[in-house]
Amino acid sequence: MASTPVDAVVRLDEFVVVGHRFYATLVVASVDALVAALRAGDDRAAALSGAALLAGGGQGDLSALTANRDLCVIAVPEPEPELLYARLVALLASDRAAEDRLVTTGTKVLTQVARRGGAEAVVAELAHRIDGWAVLLDAHGQVITTAAAGGLHVKDAVAVAFNRPVRVRHPGLQVHPVGSGEDLSAYLVVSSREHSTSYSRDLASQAAALLDLKLRSHDHSVTERLGRETMVATLLTGGPAASALLRRWGVHESTLTGFVLTSRSKSVDLERIVLRWFDEIGAVHVLAEDRGRIMGFIKTDKADELVARAESFLDEARIALRLGLGSPAPTDGLARTAAEARQAHEIAVADARTAVHYQAMPTVSYVLDRLDGVDGNRLAAVLDPLRDDSTGTHGELTRTLKIFLAEHGAWGTTASRLKVHRQTLANRIRRIEELTALSMSNPDDRAAAWLALRALER
Repeated sequence: MASTPVDAVVRLDEFVVVGHRFYATLVVASVDALVAALRAGDDRAAALSGAALLAGGGQGDLSALTANRDLCVIAVPEPEPELLYARLVALLASDRAAEDRLVTTGTKVLTQVARRGGAEAVVAELAHRIDGWAVLLDAHGQVITTAAAGGLHVKDAVAVAFNRPVRVRHPGLQVHPVGSGEDLSAYLVVSSREHSTSYSRDLASQAAALLDLKLRSHDHSVTERLGRETMVATLLTGGPAASALLRRWGVHESTLTGFVLTSRSKSVDLERIVLRWFDEIGAVHVLAEDRGRIMGFIKTDKADELVARAESFLDEARIALRLGLGSPAPTDGLARTAAEARQAHEIAVADARTAVHYQAMPTVSYVLDRLDGVDGNRLAAVLDPLRDDSTGTHGELTRTLKIFLAEHGAWGTTASRLKVHRQTLANRIRRIEELTALSMSNPDDRAAAWLALRALER
């Protein structure tokens, strides 16, 4: 009870029931009045056991009465209960005003974030502001997006949102419907380290209203987005069909440069930003978004302008971008420059650099460009033990190794990107070392693993 926030202050004759089990209701009265109310033995006397009783004046009779009861009684050296009540009401009003200002400020930030990054950005910002995690589920219980540690607690979120008979490990979870009645579109489930405060409850309620608007807004660019995704897939396949499609799209250059771009923050609608940049520099929209990563192709003579905008974005928005650029490739064989862009992007992430050109990677490019197919396959075979036994393809372990090396072996960052617990990551790395006979604490082994990963992508 000592650390429970106060929800209301009432006089004894106004008290009926405790309003919220996570909040304290302060009941103010004289000692004699409290003694009489507790001895009455009625429903109100039973309800008083869940409140905090503030007794003005002496406490002799009250102490004797509450000796064998589970009650919270605070004796206050204030002879007048009405004066005590007035002081508490003023303190509570001041505290609520301060909290309301925090909620108002938070709502403004959430609104700005919603414009830039949509529903995912709202959920991420909310989790940050309540110092906890959040999960956004659709009306059928499928995950739309998560933030912070929300990815680890999806089952709990689904259980509490749909009242399923599953033991929930977080009794302080809050569920906020997005929409209402037949118009219900989603559920926002949040958990805050200060889950008993009204701040997280009120701010999450405002976030749910914003999410209702975002999820119901019709996106007229969906058709264009699907068209660009199909186009990029065709370009990666290559051949005469790729060149013909580019000409129909308005691209008549014989070569293009591949690029991969990501943001360090979920609060940015990166695809919209890149489309605006392309309009400003006069480039055709040959790009697509996949799980927060923008991959596309640009005229070679426009590549430097793309780099300049990515670098200036850090100064303007205080958000770091990571850009990888391949070398120019013919329009019927763009898969090579796309692979190079992915490799350059991984280096940009690993070295915390805004932009990296594949041609400026002397060590990797020198080694890989001088390997024939047989030698490249032999180098990539180092990672064959990581292939899935049933499908024969690279999967979870290979992806874990790639991100672990790209993050310089930083356990916390790697676990966050993979959305797993640090112990799960440690178990995976131990398994990788056992299968490949490589030690992630040995620089030569790490280099060999990195080169093998690059060879796999060629």
